[in-house]
Amino acid sequence: MIEQRPTAEEAKQELVGKYPSKVAKKRGQQIVVNKVADDRTVPEILVNSRTAPGIITQRGCTYAGCKGVVLGPTRDIVNITHGPIGCGYYSWLTRRNMTHPPTPESENYMMYCFSTDLKDEHIVFGGEKKLEAAVQEAYDLFHPKAISIFSTCPVGLIGDDVHAVARRMKEKLGINVFGFSCEGYKGVSQSAGHHIANNQLFRHIVGLDDEVRGQKKFRVNLLGEYNIGGDAFEIEELFKRCGFELVATFSGNSTYGQFANSQTADLNMVMCHRSINYVAEMMEKKYGIPWIKVNFVSASGTAKSLRKMAAYFEDQELMDRTEAVIAEEMAKVEEMRRKFAARTKGKTAVLFVGGSRAHHYQELFKELEMKVLAAGYEFAHRDDYEGRRVIPTIKIDADEKDEAKFRPDLASAEEKLSSQGYAFRDYEGMMPDMDDKTLVIDDISSYETEKLIEMWKPDVFCAGIKEKYVIQKMGVPCKQLHNYDVGGPYNAFRGAVNFYRDIDRMVNSPVWKLAKAPWELETA
Repeated sequence: MIEQRPTAEEAKQELVGKYPSKVAKKRGQQIVVNKVADDRTVPEILVNSRTAPGIITQRGCTYAGCKGVVLGPTRDIVNITHGPIGCGYYSWLTRRNMTHPPTPESENYMMYCFSTDLKDEHIVFGGEKKLEAAVQEAYDLFHPKAISIFSTCPVGLIGDDVHAVARRMKEKLGINVFGFSCEGYKGVSQSAGHHIANNQLFRHIVGLDDEVRGQKKFRVNLLGEYNIGGDAFEIEELFKRCGFELVATFSGNSTYGQFANSQTADLNMVMCHRSINYVAEMMEKKYGIPWIKVNFVSASGTAKSLRKMAAYFEDQELMDRTEAVIAEEMAKVEEMRRKFAARTKGKTAVLFVGGSRAHHYQELFKELEMKVLAAGYEFAHRDDYEGRRVIPTIKIDADEKDEAKFRPDLASAEEKLSSQGYAFRDYEGMMPDMDDKTLVIDDISSYETEKLIEMWKPDVFCAGIKEKYVIQKMGVPCKQLHNYDVGGPYNAFRGAVNFYRDIDRMVNSPVWKLAKAPWELETA
């Protein structure tokens, strides 16, 4: 039991104090004590900056963001990693993305790991012929609708042209074949890979199918939901009950056909802001589809997001049906929330996970009446922390407005609702929703992780698989929020109850008081 926990400012000084002066100066700008002004502005934080050499952090690579995050959950595209087998194997199902093919015979390539398995001789003499052979073999075995190719670090270094191979094989096979120049070293973090994936999805798939299937109104896309542990299944069921027609999810439980048809939706909802906001921007520019920020993590966030969606369509029957679903579910959730909050009230947590998760999951901890001491992202930009007010203009990679497919009716509806105070293209960011005198840390290092635990001994530490075991050896439970280990789903109403239950088990288990790291044990 810690008698007096250091303040956030004291903790910051302790974290940067052991670094060389130049590194300490930079880290001092990346570690911020939060302060929310009356106008909701917050301190500026340095982000999207290369990690200092020699410091071990949570970050992943550009390839991981492109293939592992954005394309990984798609079940009927053959995703071929062009590179050594380690890259392909590591990015294969490590996030526990789930999918539900409509029939046992439907395509589902997620259980396969496709790689060209480059060896030393290919690094010396080139691997394009091997890549062509791999694309041909994949086609001969599965006859998929599309094949995508992902470049890893060695491919960029030796100069293999995956796009030329893709064009040749597309012409030869008569299916959609396209590539991603997502070499791991290419960006500051996996965020660059998200951007590359978004651009190529938009360029090569979105807009290929204009047929309007299903119901003709209340059509929506969900962007930035990756169906980890079955999260998307919970959201999909809610949409059906309320009356929304889900056209496409980017990219949990997704298909090639849904991407190709996504421009027929009336509204885009952005869940994970950093990984997918580029697609939302490009679809708005080309097709006129507005986007709003949503959050289906936490019961309160889910209710707010459903109401936001229903209000957009201005249909009383839809709004009434949505309210009925919310009322039914919230009554069940509130009973469970009170039960678990009685056991978790006053406990502490820290969250260092990517996407919008370090923001969204704070809502769940509020519902459990727990206090978040510190939070941060691995690959965020300033707008993810401080809100989109810091970027009055956004540079995007998109085609010009498509006059034939642009929908002025959506633009006029957006203009009307905006005049009534309805917010589009808006995200307040994580920091305005955090308490004053909490600590915000971008790109946290292994040293800082251990030091935080040493100083604050939080009741639960939320992070990823790489950090999990070190945290647990220090006697603190780690809630792994990259793939939930074996937990989840944690989205929507039932997911919130699952999270309450799992956190209660973790923070109230006596076993963590008995845990000691191997180096703390007495030796003979």
